[in-house]
Amino acid sequence: MWCPHRVFFGLWLALVAPLAAAAPVDPAYLAELAARSRALGLAERPEWHKLLHYVPNMGAPGVHSLVDSPDFFNAPEGKTNPQAELEATLASFSVEIEETPNRQSPQCAFVARFAWLDEQLGFDPRRLPRLECERYREWREALNAKGLTLVFASAYLNNPSSMYGHTLLRVDARDQDERTRLLAYTINFAANTDETNGLIFAVKGLLGGYPGTFSIVPYYLKVREYSDLENRDLWEYELNLTGEEVDRVLRHAWELLPAYWAYYFFDENCSYHLLRLIQVARPELDLASPFRWWALPTDTVRAVAAAPGLTARATYRPASATLIARRLAAMSGEERSLTKELSLRSISADDPKLSALPEARAAAVLETGHDYVEYRRAIGKPDVPDPRSLARELLIARSRVQALSQAPGIKPPARPDEGHASSRFSLGAGTQAGREFGELRLRPTYHDILDPDEGYVPGAQTEFFHFAFRHYREGGTQLESLIPIDILSLSPRDEFFRSWSWKASAGWRRALVREGSRPLLASVDAGAGAAWGAGGRMAYAMLDARLRVHSRLEDSYALGAGASAGVLLDVTSRLRVHGYARVLRQFLGEDDTPGSIGLESRFSLGRDLALRFDLARQREAGRSFNYGSLSLMVYH
Repeated sequence: MWCPHRVFFGLWLALVAPLAAAAPVDPAYLAELAARSRALGLAERPEWHKLLHYVPNMGAPGVHSLVDSPDFFNAPEGKTNPQAELEATLASFSVEIEETPNRQSPQCAFVARFAWLDEQLGFDPRRLPRLECERYREWREALNAKGLTLVFASAYLNNPSSMYGHTLLRVDARDQDERTRLLAYTINFAANTDETNGLIFAVKGLLGGYPGTFSIVPYYLKVREYSDLENRDLWEYELNLTGEEVDRVLRHAWELLPAYWAYYFFDENCSYHLLRLIQVARPELDLASPFRWWALPTDTVRAVAAAPGLTARATYRPASATLIARRLAAMSGEERSLTKELSLRSISADDPKLSALPEARAAAVLETGHDYVEYRRAIGKPDVPDPRSLARELLIARSRVQALSQAPGIKPPARPDEGHASSRFSLGAGTQAGREFGELRLRPTYHDILDPDEGYVPGAQTEFFHFAFRHYREGGTQLESLIPIDILSLSPRDEFFRSWSWKASAGWRRALVREGSRPLLASVDAGAGAAWGAGGRMAYAMLDARLRVHSRLEDSYALGAGASAGVLLDVTSRLRVHGYARVLRQFLGEDDTPGSIGLESRFSLGRDLALRFDLARQREAGRSFNYGSLSLMVYH
């Protein structure tokens, strides 16, 4: 029988024999190991497929590795041939080369593969000498690893790579405690690019235009980036792993550091590849298989949390802005004003108005003022010329106040894994302009402003590729809308946090035009404005712009500007309503003033089941009509 991988195995031995270490390995022993590996079927074991990142081919037999760097493989066909790769890997272990910063002996470059094959085949150290692997040993000593923690950073809509959140793996040291955890290292996977243009990054990220790589980064740098600069809360999921399981993950991480993948925003992203790394810990773990089409960070965290016995506990780490906002929420109007004045140096720390407060409240004002000054400095937007000296003055003043710390006790919100599932389909019925219809809506990802906020960022809507089909009572089924991207960011604004709110969407929607039909119009919408409120009550107002394109429009397009406003209110823990009004003046192309006023509501029947009821008065193409619908929404 013709077996190309066995021919390659023989050629490999012939080529590497002159390069072998001082104590050459007997080719007969390597051939014996290869034969035993075939007899045991090691190349088909899940553990081997995990180490090489093999996944089944779609629509064809066989497998392929997701890793794209050629140096990750020892066989020319190793990317698609597990048996050839295993035998070439065994042969490579006989080679000891002079190491450079970019090159190691195979035993040292592939320590996880060596360890697993040794477990299965029982290498004889007299016939296959083990190398020292000094660089790997020093790396492990620097990590001083005792455990691993999966860290989830909440969504950040101003960065396309983090619109769904981000995950990384923290390596917890043996002597680590609550105070020193920031000094730990993290294993991070990300697109390797310096691109600062969000649109370019999003497009290339969707198309696999960047290489994705693993890196080792100090945890304090990631905390500063996420918590201090981007106002993102962190969740730390401590993994319940034995020492040997931690070793398996770290051995494999060492193998992955020089490798690269094509980075894809939706599937082969940070969270997906971290799952593939974590599942190496246990042979029975299969975390990544359900995520071949898309892998959202919240969904991957949910998979880790749901795996039996994999997580020990979850710890909430609120962002600096979250802590400050919680302090401010507990203050009176006078205390908030004093805090603001202190942060602007409008008053000094020994001002009589501050001295007149009870000691506990004066302490709260000084502490909050200090934290706010430091926060503004950290994000690069200080309100005073020398924020460090002001922060120091406030600390000194606080030390003179005889009161305990006024840091607020923060009740952790719902964890990311406790929120609703990110995909959703809806089945309902309604009427528009007197025409009755049944409607099916599908949303692959992720969250809208009517959905329950538990486990998500309040006021943040991110939906991709949601679409709707309608069947009208008098006959006819048609695509009602197809929206590849729909984003809304409502960031409450006050005298301390001056964030802008914004929205953007693009896709195809049906709308009434002057000639009387309802074609599927290509549409791009954008808006910017402000939002106010918190705690289940929020109001917003925006200036909007819209471009529509279709051959049935006058001049084949319509460009307009207008305004929108709305109120979000949690009536109960299950019922949320959204009242809104929108108007737009199309001043180029087709002349029209479309608008609507309406009420949307969602009533939760369970975490992943809800009813939605919409009522609206709409105006399009100079005609006014009513709209109403009722639907059942299932999250999955």
